[in-house]
Amino acid sequence: MSLLLFAIIGISQLLPGAVVPVDYSTFISQVNEGQLKEVKAYPNGSYMTLTGLSAQDDKETKTVMLTETYRTLVEGNNELAAKVTLREPMGTGGILAQIAPFFSMMLTVGLLFFFISFMRRSRDQTPKSAANFGKSKARLVNPENNHVDFSQVAGAEEEKFELMEVVDFLKEPGKYQKLGAKIPKGLLMVGYPGTGKTLLARAVAGEAGVPFYTISGSDFVEMFVGVGASRVRDLFEQAKRNAPCIIFLDEIDAVGRQRGTGFGGGHDEREQTLNQLLVEMDGFEENQGIVVMAATNRADVLDPALLRPGRFDRQIHIDLPDSRGREEILKIHTRNKPLGDDVNLSIIAKTTTGFSGAELENLANEAALLAARETNTYISMAHFEEARTKVQLGPEKKSRVQTEESKYLTAYHEAGHAIVARSLPTIDPVTEISIIPRGRAGGYTMHIPLEDTSYTSRTSLMDDLATLFGGRCAEKLILNDISTGAKSDIDRASMIARAMVKEYGMSDVIGNLSFGDSEEVFLGRDMGRQQPYSEAMGDLIDQEVKNLVDSAYNKAEEILRNEIDKLHLVAQSLLAKETLQAYEFEALFSEGKLPEGLSEVEARRANEKVLEEHGRRKRESLELLRKASN
Repeated sequence: MSLLLFAIIGISQLLPGAVVPVDYSTFISQVNEGQLKEVKAYPNGSYMTLTGLSAQDDKETKTVMLTETYRTLVEGNNELAAKVTLREPMGTGGILAQIAPFFSMMLTVGLLFFFISFMRRSRDQTPKSAANFGKSKARLVNPENNHVDFSQVAGAEEEKFELMEVVDFLKEPGKYQKLGAKIPKGLLMVGYPGTGKTLLARAVAGEAGVPFYTISGSDFVEMFVGVGASRVRDLFEQAKRNAPCIIFLDEIDAVGRQRGTGFGGGHDEREQTLNQLLVEMDGFEENQGIVVMAATNRADVLDPALLRPGRFDRQIHIDLPDSRGREEILKIHTRNKPLGDDVNLSIIAKTTTGFSGAELENLANEAALLAARETNTYISMAHFEEARTKVQLGPEKKSRVQTEESKYLTAYHEAGHAIVARSLPTIDPVTEISIIPRGRAGGYTMHIPLEDTSYTSRTSLMDDLATLFGGRCAEKLILNDISTGAKSDIDRASMIARAMVKEYGMSDVIGNLSFGDSEEVFLGRDMGRQQPYSEAMGDLIDQEVKNLVDSAYNKAEEILRNEIDKLHLVAQSLLAKETLQAYEFEALFSEGKLPEGLSEVEARRANEKVLEEHGRRKRESLELLRKASN
């Protein structure tokens, strides 16, 4: 404040408008007594300002404003007239011109005061901000705020069994210490996105009743050097103070990728953060009560040092749920939703093969939204079926304008897919065909797997290829032309055929060899892209891929030529109805006509019967294939 006071005093001395004015009589007396050696008169409209120059120290003294003219002022006063010099007018500012110096002074003082306050505040806060920058961003969930336990996790029974050991250790560590057992320091959960890795970690903390620290791998790394390592140290210091507890590192591949690869070298900030994480996981003692859990869907790019015993001792692979698991997950996500009497969660589970837990949750929510949109008081089976199609393919676009030619082409394209699929024993049943656009597709033929399989045979892959080419073959046969509508089919077929040759060893010419591509630099592996085979082998691979594709195309063409009448029948029915359900397509294929007069419930039962019959027929066909091979 003393500095501010001195500044105000100094400014007041420099500003001419800050001099104390004198009255007119005193001013005239000073002129007559010779105290002022010069007087300047500044006319300003109806006012006039006089300024006198002191004879002793040359300081100016300003008077009050006068309501007199210059002529009236000097008339009869020769002493004053001799000393007064008439100046240019000061302007037309009036009173504003007089108070402007005051506001100028106040503005200067205000800016000075703001600058001093800002500097003082910055000085007080800068040390705290610098210290907080290196603090961990982990979010702490206390036991009383964690309401997740294993009862809210379904479809992962084996994984829960593995994790119960950790829960038991956190509750009763003495039982393990007596036997000299060491609980794993780290557990790495590996699985597809949406399989419940984060949910399982929270459930472990909820079951054990311990603090839960959660942070993403990307939260460690900043643009400033050393921040990531500092946050790792701070996280483990907090955990030690709150032991027993769980540290959960989500998407650990963001910070745990293999070192010494890609760009940046050994001085890369991410690598320094990883080094500190490795040191910290070695630093705390066994049975200290700190368990580190991490989740990733790219375990193949993690640094080997991170996966060695003593750090992440145990890997838990979380697979997509099977039919039973999907049903249990649906029960959890529909227990607070009013369901109609026709809803069968078992059937929904069987027709959602490949769905993760997150996708099933989204399915249940979409069904509820559809029911609410129709102002229904409950969710019906039809809502679940529409939600499933919407999740897989996107919303319907009935308002999109389509030409008759486009509808005609789409109808035969989709009918070609369906006819080829129905004629091959290993292909999953056709559950719906439509020429109504959904998402980016102009139409679709939907297949739903009836069983969960962990592998696929060569016969099944070749049938998949033939089914993909069913649409292109139908276009060529009926229209004697081809369109761009088969682009996605060709892309998928090329990918499958190349994988059969290069990865699965399914080429009779090349044999049981794998030619996997080199890893990309940004996935944490090789800097350059190199093919692990010669140019001649590359040509042979390309030829074998083409042979597989041509063989599948010829197979699809043969089927459609033999079933040309059914192709026309299905396509014309699509043009008339736009959408065919499973039982309608099966009736057209088997009986040559559409069923009539079925209610919604009867149609659903007919669909279920078609799926059951297809499953029986598929099992019989596969049994015949096995007998023929023997």
